[in-house]
Amino acid sequence: MKSPQSTSAGAAPHLVYLATDPLTAFRLMDGQLGEMKRRGFRVSVITAPGELLSRVAQREGVEVHAVPMRREISPALDVVALARLIWLLRRLRPDLVNAGTPKAGLLGCTAARLAGVPVVVYLLRGLRFEGARGARRLLLALTEHVSAGMAHRVFCNSRSLQERFVALGCAPREKTLVPGAGTSNGVDVARFALTPPVREWARAERRSRGIPETAAVIGFVGRFARDKGLTELLQAFQALRAAGQDAHLLLVGDEDQTDPLPVEVARLLRETPGVHLTGFVPEPSRYYALMDVFAFPSYREGFPNAPLEAAAAGVPCVAFRATGTVDAVADGETGTLVPLHDVAALTQALAAYLHDAPLRRRHGAAAQARVERSFRREKVWDALEHEYRRLLAEVGHAAVG
Repeated sequence: MKSPQSTSAGAAPHLVYLATDPLTAFRLMDGQLGEMKRRGFRVSVITAPGELLSRVAQREGVEVHAVPMRREISPALDVVALARLIWLLRRLRPDLVNAGTPKAGLLGCTAARLAGVPVVVYLLRGLRFEGARGARRLLLALTEHVSAGMAHRVFCNSRSLQERFVALGCAPREKTLVPGAGTSNGVDVARFALTPPVREWARAERRSRGIPETAAVIGFVGRFARDKGLTELLQAFQALRAAGQDAHLLLVGDEDQTDPLPVEVARLLRETPGVHLTGFVPEPSRYYALMDVFAFPSYREGFPNAPLEAAAAGVPCVAFRATGTVDAVADGETGTLVPLHDVAALTQALAAYLHDAPLRRRHGAAAQARVERSFRREKVWDALEHEYRRLLAEVGHAAVG
């Protein structure tokens, strides 16, 4: 890597984070942006316009810039967005760009290379094309190859994602790395502590939803999308109820219009007794206090946050053995992994936790300890800072230390 536009000697290295949706910056970069500024970087954020982008600026104390972008493929609009990004990056003259999500990776990495940015990082959060078919799959796979090709380094969210990415020929192994133990931002452990006020809120929420004190609660937090496995989760829940299990299913989140659930599944989720839908929740951390076991039957991930959040709250997880998820759940230690799409195995694993309180407590405690040991956000930030400064040193940046 060469540095055609490095900042002047002694200046703070300029780090630009680039994502398509401001929600990514608001949720998945929470705390990291301001922390990197405190650690000596000048930090800017580029996303599509939105009220959340302004909230990011206020919360983190960093510069923000809005460039219209769409998550879905839109050739004409994408060309315009690319031109705007090139212009903006030439004006900002960053030393390092971190571009994540498929569209931002494609446009951001391409724009950064064309603008002469010394260090371009593609943050791989997952493989979206794994859930697609036909021409759409080919096009999405092509974007991954281009993003990786334009980047100087590919930061992979997890070891299993790195292995999959390399095996698919998207990038050579030497171009990829996993900062620290993985994840893009870690877990703010204190947010998920089961304090007395949180426990009291959980008891009140149970009563308001008509969940008996003796009933078990299976929880899910995330997008209501086809590839999150909610069809299989509903089938497993129905099987548990049919077998006489006094269980309730708490689903925290809202429907993803880009990957909507089958109409019949969406209807059943609304109408099935014992299923509780919260709708969009700005701060879902307290809901983990209601859960006895966390269900995460996603088909594909990079490194999912929700199982780590459940772990921080001491809740064991049952999940499909999917890329990314296998890094978040230690099978037989912090939860149980079952084969993809296997409803019977999912049902059996959930039942095992519902019937065995000591197992729940043992795996929940192990999950908390694992998060504390490896996935606290401060540890993740340390790993990212180390990699940023190492890459900047490779291009001879003067403000490294």
